[in-house]
Amino acid sequence: MFQPKELFIGLRYTRAKRKNHFVSFIAFISIAGVALGVFSLIVVLSVMNGFGNELRDRTLSMTSHATITGFDGTTTDWQQVVERAMQHSRVKAAAPYIRKEVMLSNGQRVSGALVRGILPEYEQQVSQVADKMVSGSLANLRPGEYGIVLGRELANSLGVYEGDRITMITPEASITAIGVMPRLRRFTVVGVFEVGMHQFDSAMSYIHLDDAARLFRMGERVTGVRLKLDDLFDAPYITRELDAIFGEEYWVRDWTRQHKNFFRALKTEKTVMFIILLMVVAVAALNIVSTLMMTVTDKEADIAILRTMGISPGSIMAIFMIQGAVIGLSGTLIGVATGVPVALNVFEIVSALEQLFNTDFLPSDVYYISDIVAEVRLSEVLTYSISAFCITILATIYPAWRAARTLPAEALRYE
Repeated sequence: MFQPKELFIGLRYTRAKRKNHFVSFIAFISIAGVALGVFSLIVVLSVMNGFGNELRDRTLSMTSHATITGFDGTTTDWQQVVERAMQHSRVKAAAPYIRKEVMLSNGQRVSGALVRGILPEYEQQVSQVADKMVSGSLANLRPGEYGIVLGRELANSLGVYEGDRITMITPEASITAIGVMPRLRRFTVVGVFEVGMHQFDSAMSYIHLDDAARLFRMGERVTGVRLKLDDLFDAPYITRELDAIFGEEYWVRDWTRQHKNFFRALKTEKTVMFIILLMVVAVAALNIVSTLMMTVTDKEADIAILRTMGISPGSIMAIFMIQGAVIGLSGTLIGVATGVPVALNVFEIVSALEQLFNTDFLPSDVYYISDIVAEVRLSEVLTYSISAFCITILATIYPAWRAARTLPAEALRYE
């Protein structure tokens, strides 16, 4: 893009010792500002990637990758649905479920809850609840014994532990000789799980599928079938293929639809944070403008001599754009060189700071994600670096244009 002489002079101006040390100081501040902006972009947004992944993993540990339900909210012949779904090469597991809203009570303590009827041997193939047990086991759910597994916060709110008995109140009513009465059933707590997500730990409970079918008078029907796919990120494409297989008889939904607003909010938050942190680079770019304006003023005589030697205004503009580009590139490379290692080792760094100051930045009794994790993505690092560098290039345009407009006669009048 630039002729060799423009590149030579631009680099010479960048590394030359200036008489005005204030200009050198401003250039150093510019490099530091760009480096700080790129560093902040990489570290902060990598940490947001880590938090987003952790939230997604915890959410999907309890939520299926996809579900198949009838349009009336129930599914008959779930065995056949499971068999048809498993014929798809990308479906790894399938499990039937019954989902209802109930009230759970223990003495004077009452709490609303979501109850899910499951087959333990199937459920552990599509979710990680069996790995999240803090007491008891999912296998303790046996048909006819009316056992229940509770989320930890739900168990705490009811004041129950493994082996205690609670009462489940269903929304369906029974007509008796004395009038309409709510349906009640006593359950024994056979396990407690903790996922680390408030919405699950405080409201979710599990019972055996056969017990749920009898309690809610479902007969042979279930609410639907939960699926585990080989790649959760391809869930929208796989569900479209399954939807074509099952036709209009069933409704196939993937996890991106069920939690669309949540993950869209995370994406929006990350985009806004990217724009805010990019403003740090923009502020540093203003220092580049100041540096180049001072350099143009200091080099007016040199510019005039170059013009009289036949160098065009475009070449003069290129010289100072190269000088500003070197500042921007230096800051960007320093930011990448420091930001990537910090992001990759942020957990160890935070742990060392916690030990040094004897504190806990994210107490586990307050925050559900108590560890700071980060995920560095090469594509994003390139995006942040290129964006920052482009801003610094834009900052060089006006000072370089002013240099190109320098009139040799005016600049050399008092020389």
